[in-house]
Amino acid sequence: MPREKRDVTKQRMTALRQMLDTRGSNFTRQRASVFDYLSRVDHHPTAEEVFLAVKQELPKISLATVYKNLESLVVCGAAAKLTYGDSAARYDIRTDHHYHSRCLKCGRITDINPAAEDQLLKLIKAPGGFKVEDLRVELVGYCKNCK
Repeated sequence: MPREKRDVTKQRMTALRQMLDTRGSNFTRQRASVFDYLSRVDHHPTAEEVFLAVKQELPKISLATVYKNLESLVVCGAAAKLTYGDSAARYDIRTDHHYHSRCLKCGRITDINPAAEDQLLKLIKAPGGFKVEDLRVELVGYCKNCK
């Protein structure tokens, strides 16, 4: 692994350790592996997808352990949990305010670029006297692989 990549990974793990400490949770090898996987993917995986990937590195890890670690990452603010009706929850390493597009066929969720977010906000007007606390936007349709 190139030195620059090692440094970024070390910084991410240090930040994770601090986030977990703040919430009274322990930094474990399993938790670090789950977090590392989320940091490396460009999509929003399900717990089962995380399990299959992390199992390559930690063969004895169980699906229940992956679920527990994902929830710990959500609680400490290191990841976000995305739930959409009856479909499986998906996990996002980005915890900043951002929007998503979701494929109705394969379920893939991707981030919408920030320029599109700004354009969407300009189009939406709240009714008079309504104080907006948050805004959630999801584009629903078919990804380029499924259309």
